[in-house]
Amino acid sequence: MKITFLGAAGEVTGSQHLIETRNLRLLLDCGFFQGPRSESRSKNERFHCRPRDLDGVILSHAHIDHCGNLPGLYRDGYRGEVFCTEATADISEQMLLDSAKIQEEDARYLSRRLNPGHPPVEPLYTEEDVRGILRRFHPVSFHQWHELAKDCRVRFVPAGHILGSAITELEILDGSDWKKVVFTGDVGRRGMPLLVDPEPVDGGNVLIIEATYGNEVHPAPDDIKVALRDIIAETVQRGGRVIIPAFSLGRTQQVVYYLNELFNEGQLTSVPIYVDSPLSNRVTKIFRRYVEELDDDVKATLQRDKDIFDFPNLRYTESQRESAALNGHTEPFVVISASGMCESGRVVHHIKHAVADERNTIVLIGYQAPATLGWRLQQRQHYLRIFDHEVPLRAQVISLSGLSAHADAVDLKWWIEQSAAKGNFGQAFVVHAEARGAQGMVELLRDNCDQEPIIPRFRQTFTV
Repeated sequence: MKITFLGAAGEVTGSQHLIETRNLRLLLDCGFFQGPRSESRSKNERFHCRPRDLDGVILSHAHIDHCGNLPGLYRDGYRGEVFCTEATADISEQMLLDSAKIQEEDARYLSRRLNPGHPPVEPLYTEEDVRGILRRFHPVSFHQWHELAKDCRVRFVPAGHILGSAITELEILDGSDWKKVVFTGDVGRRGMPLLVDPEPVDGGNVLIIEATYGNEVHPAPDDIKVALRDIIAETVQRGGRVIIPAFSLGRTQQVVYYLNELFNEGQLTSVPIYVDSPLSNRVTKIFRRYVEELDDDVKATLQRDKDIFDFPNLRYTESQRESAALNGHTEPFVVISASGMCESGRVVHHIKHAVADERNTIVLIGYQAPATLGWRLQQRQHYLRIFDHEVPLRAQVISLSGLSAHADAVDLKWWIEQSAAKGNFGQAFVVHAEARGAQGMVELLRDNCDQEPIIPRFRQTFTV
């Protein structure tokens, strides 16, 4: 069996790993590289495997850095199935349709900057490509073994990262030997709002494990709830607005859930709050359909609160006109808007109108890839280039890492030890991490693996 690491190797985005035996070629995830437009486009526009030759794709969850290039795979000839959980299939539809729209907008933007007579830039994929790959989705229930072929079967267990996210267990016949490959996708945290905790597995011959925060410890989730309460109160008191860039999937729902709890407890400052992202609105509707997959605290809350994603001073905006009108408000308000790294979407407009005013607060609640607008805010650069304009940064910028949906070193250590106690791991590969996180994971793994853990490089192949 060979494993080639085609993404998220030495970096955090672009998850894509190829497993090959004599008879089988499986791709684990098919994600977008994310970051500055020119760099990410060059990485995303071609594959380092042959899509037509693949026998199947395993999708861990619906974040764009894990599913975002599936339509490109279809465009280049892939016609096999995409195996994932039911919630992941539903969410992927919304995420990929939105991504196709962004690809078309980016292509138009880049085309306008070309010299006269130059052929226009084509989008990485279109809505037609998205519709094509969506027809190939094959939902699989949690905890049930599903036969992909006579020499391969798969089982998903909850990863606790976002709704529908799964840790994948693959049993593959390699020559005359059955081998078990465990792919964590993104591991979630214990005790986070909304989601069930990640489940350990029974060891395996091969472990491919993420390590985004393999060397860090997050603040407790409840600390974030208190921080949000205090940030909103203090910003409103000085007459400012709070801008919360948040990914449409997962992070937005967590923030709204916390704000709903604060409202129910009488601790939320009376101020208009807006969720300004049509994609967030559609994903939130999917969350409402899958409440049975959420944690016990949610189910208890639903006994006394019929909608955990709604309260009286919360409004979900839809149209661009509604969104633009917010920036004309003179009174304080809170807006939660995509995207989380501030590279695209309506939040960029809100930031442009907010950064020069010291009364305002921008709350960053997730990982910010280097060189993105979110990263430049986090670094507190004195001037920010937004829509080809230099804007001074005077607003407060606060980073809250406690809302990360990724397990930290403590939770990763727990999951590794619980899984290894049921059956040791053979060879481990550390992915989806920058250098410090990856090295921290190597230290966590050493006592629970038969061989020295490996940090693979991009396009590096290993025989296992």
